[in-house]
Amino acid sequence: MSDAIGSGPAADGQRLFIGGSWVEPDDGHYAVTDPATEGLVGWAPEASRDQVRAAAAAAREAFGPWSRTPPEERAAVLGRAADIIQRHFVPYAELAAAESGATTATARGMQVGVGAARFRRYARVEPAEQPLPPQINEAGPFGGAAVMGALAVRQPVGVVTCITSYNNPWANPAGKIAPALAMGNTVVVKPAPQDPLSVYRMAEALEAAGVPPGVLNVVSGSRAEAGEAAVDCEDVDMVSFTGSTAVGRRIAEVCGRGMKRQLMELGGKGAAVVFDDADLDAVVSGIGTTYSFYSGQICTAPTRVLAQRGVHDRLVGELAAYARRLTVGDPREPGTVVGPVISAAHRDRVEAYVELGRKEGARVVAGGERPPYDRGFYVAPTLLADCTADMRVVREEIFGPVVVVVPFDDEEEGIALANDSDFGLIDYVWSGDVARAFRVARRLRAGGVGINTVGRNMEAPFGGFKKSGVGRDVGSYALHAYSEVQALVWPG
Repeated sequence: MSDAIGSGPAADGQRLFIGGSWVEPDDGHYAVTDPATEGLVGWAPEASRDQVRAAAAAAREAFGPWSRTPPEERAAVLGRAADIIQRHFVPYAELAAAESGATTATARGMQVGVGAARFRRYARVEPAEQPLPPQINEAGPFGGAAVMGALAVRQPVGVVTCITSYNNPWANPAGKIAPALAMGNTVVVKPAPQDPLSVYRMAEALEAAGVPPGVLNVVSGSRAEAGEAAVDCEDVDMVSFTGSTAVGRRIAEVCGRGMKRQLMELGGKGAAVVFDDADLDAVVSGIGTTYSFYSGQICTAPTRVLAQRGVHDRLVGELAAYARRLTVGDPREPGTVVGPVISAAHRDRVEAYVELGRKEGARVVAGGERPPYDRGFYVAPTLLADCTADMRVVREEIFGPVVVVVPFDDEEEGIALANDSDFGLIDYVWSGDVARAFRVARRLRAGGVGINTVGRNMEAPFGGFKKSGVGRDVGSYALHAYSEVQALVWPG
């Protein structure tokens, strides 16, 4: 099978991918801007509501045949797509870096690399049936005792709308598309408006891998209309969304009216509970990933540091020194650690939060000033100390390279402060006493807790408590998320 790539883009802009065809957008194109240079990356298509509905209708038509395709054949398509992505690794990473502002290392390793790995992961077929123990039914509807057998079977949900985030235009869409397709669903992808071109390259890879027409559709837009149509369309059975809690709430309201299934990965304000006996070198390098990983534009970042008083001052000093050492600048340069944020508007938002922190009484111990570049949307790695739990900079998601520090006295206070949040995505505990670290972790109201690490196990369930989301994905949990459970019962 050929893996020729390049059918989607045209000289005057990218085309939509609907029903297996590359289609000119009804509403023209809009510019995709490089956050590092403010230059033009390309022209993204502006889908009309009718085109989004056409994509959902194509997915509906394709659902029956695709859902009946043997799982091994569906998996083979995903495996071929992973191979094609790997063969085009460098140009795909260059595009991802240009669109998102990621450093070269991040674009290669955490964006395209993880995207390919996720397609390969879901090319592994897993059982969709689970035998259940026989049960003696002593009061059946017709009287008398009977032995009943049962089987729990996972069935695809149907047509899934995937609305993806701008901070990772490869790993995030792949983490939705691959398990959804593996389970036999068909998909309509509405990419983030800031960096949609990478998702069209993903669609090209899947097309070249042999995905049938209508099984995958991609429709982008810079305005709200495309996303709204992708959510409220009657042909859509489920919405998988990654983004802000505010937008997630509006999507959930629409899903509720239509009884659509939903998977929501929303905001975070990760607490990092640091005890006096913690390994500070490990703590500083872990918390420092807030600055280097997508320039803080990541919901899992440990942005809310809760430091026990015995280590508080030393930790603030070491974090400040770490932040000042980081090279901010062109993400394509080998020495760059911190690139730009996604847009001028978002830079202004992050800077406004830093200024708000000053007004609230926080002390800026690192950063706080705009880096001296003529072009690009840069924010200096910033550390705010002398913070209290009621400050907005402590309670609200900033989504940028900004870390706040709040002191605490004892274990109970640390746990209470960590749980005093509307969010509950991923928290962190650092302590030399591993038993205490696990004890504290079990009491944190978060979907995940890193114990002496910021690392992730990509088979562990991922999702949030409270306003950080609904549902779990990653690993086998993603296959569960994109399926319904059907019970088959019979007389034994």
